[in-house]
Amino acid sequence: MSQRKRAAKPRRPKVIPIRLDATFFFERAVQSLDRYHYDKALKYFRRAVEYEPENPVNHCNMAGILSEMGRYQESNDILRSVIDSIDPAMTECYYYLANNYANMELYEAAEEALVHYLENDLDGQFLDEADELLDLLKYELNRPTKLATIKSKENVFAHDKARELLEAGRFADAVKILEDIIVREPSFLAARNNLGLAYYYMGLFEKSVVTITEVLESEPGNLHALCNLAIFYQHSNQEGPLRSLIERLNKTVPFHPEHVFKMATTLGIVGEHREAYRHFRRLLRTGELAGEPSLHHFAAVAATNLSRYDEAEKHWKHAEKLDTDSPVPAYYLRRLEKVREGEDSAPAHYHYHLPFEEQFRQWENNPALVTEALKREPLIRSSFFWALRHGDRKTKVQVIQALGLIADEEVIEALKAFLIDTEEDDELKRVAVLVLRSIGVQDSLAVTFGGRTLTLEARRKSARLPVWDSAWQGVLEHALAGMSGRYDVVQQHDMMTLWVDFLSRVYPEVPKLHKRAGWAAALEYWTAKMHRRTVTYADLVNRYGVSQASISRYANRIDEACGIREKLDLTTPSFH
Repeated sequence: MSQRKRAAKPRRPKVIPIRLDATFFFERAVQSLDRYHYDKALKYFRRAVEYEPENPVNHCNMAGILSEMGRYQESNDILRSVIDSIDPAMTECYYYLANNYANMELYEAAEEALVHYLENDLDGQFLDEADELLDLLKYELNRPTKLATIKSKENVFAHDKARELLEAGRFADAVKILEDIIVREPSFLAARNNLGLAYYYMGLFEKSVVTITEVLESEPGNLHALCNLAIFYQHSNQEGPLRSLIERLNKTVPFHPEHVFKMATTLGIVGEHREAYRHFRRLLRTGELAGEPSLHHFAAVAATNLSRYDEAEKHWKHAEKLDTDSPVPAYYLRRLEKVREGEDSAPAHYHYHLPFEEQFRQWENNPALVTEALKREPLIRSSFFWALRHGDRKTKVQVIQALGLIADEEVIEALKAFLIDTEEDDELKRVAVLVLRSIGVQDSLAVTFGGRTLTLEARRKSARLPVWDSAWQGVLEHALAGMSGRYDVVQQHDMMTLWVDFLSRVYPEVPKLHKRAGWAAALEYWTAKMHRRTVTYADLVNRYGVSQASISRYANRIDEACGIREKLDLTTPSFH
């Protein structure tokens, strides 16, 4: 029987083809590095570069091997070629250069490369290593490194600066920095939280609530945002949302001292004094913040609102021992006695400074105390801006005049914003215009009166008045009252400007203003002349209750200083 031959099966090849590419040589180089075979590793990295000459990582790997082998100049040549020709944005090359220069003892060059790395690298991959190299360079060069900023920490540093500005009451400056941070890093929730707080202090409620809501959308349990939102609801009288939020806060038990403090002050501000006092006592028991006089003050305020007067007295006396220079504890101890006797109410504010009425009473006869107080307690500055937006009418008048004593850029911007706020009283805006002119702001001013925005034209610059006297204000108010309903806003503004110009020219030899009505009538007289308005002697005498001789005398004094008659081409003052 014949046997059939089986068909032969095809054999699988025993040789596996090797794909020679950059990845292959990279892996071989890494294996050689693991065995400390630097020559082989360098050879393989060179081959990787040949396959992918435009890949900067391959070049940097080759530069790294050369550095490990002590061939620093060759390493630097490769790194420079990466920066100059392949990928200028590869900032880590400057860190590698700095290391090579340091090993070559070229410390100036190392410093230049390291500074470039820190000021331009966004990721901060070698930030810890760079700190060590900075210490070395500082030692070798015997001087601090010339470093302006660290790019990867730019937002952190900017946020710290913004917080300092917030604490100093410089809200507009803080807002500018915080808004820039949010544009660069939208996920920076702490910056967004503080931005909402800055808006709130500036009286921009809607923007503050929107900003804090954005924080809570990203992190619903953010305690700072929840507390800030509760305060916003409190001051905008949103009882429903506030009550819901308070219930949520009362169920929260923070542990970090900073969070406990935030919770306690927030609950106190919204009237939850019992829970606030409980948290303040927790902080005092832990001892970490027990040396802070403000904490004892806050605890005393809460205790007073709970009618626990003995405990309140103990806290304020402790605050007095801790802060012997502050008038706050002593003031509230005196007030506590009146509260006990039913002659006064418990303090409503959780602020470690004197109430506005008391501050202004002390400053009334000594304006220099305002500047001194601002240096000692920056929070007073922030309370000024808050009161400008949310105080009663009397407080706002006092605040506007006090801001005139500060007279910096932020004050000017705040008062200008006040002028165009449709919710503010027109008379208060006139006071604000007056203060702006008195501190030397002579550019045109936009003012909203009665729902209509007017532009008050720029005025010739006059000397800045160092103070604003209540007697000067009295003359103005007298004139405004006499001109009310007879002169428009622009004409009233010109009267105020004339008064400021007169005072600036004669200061410090300002005449005694015994007859305010006479000066007020003289101001109306010249205002009428400047606007070609008819004014009669009988009309001025009847409305201001002064003689023609007095009005004529004061009108002449104003003209002598300001030269109005010459400008209007008048010969002698005459009434028609």
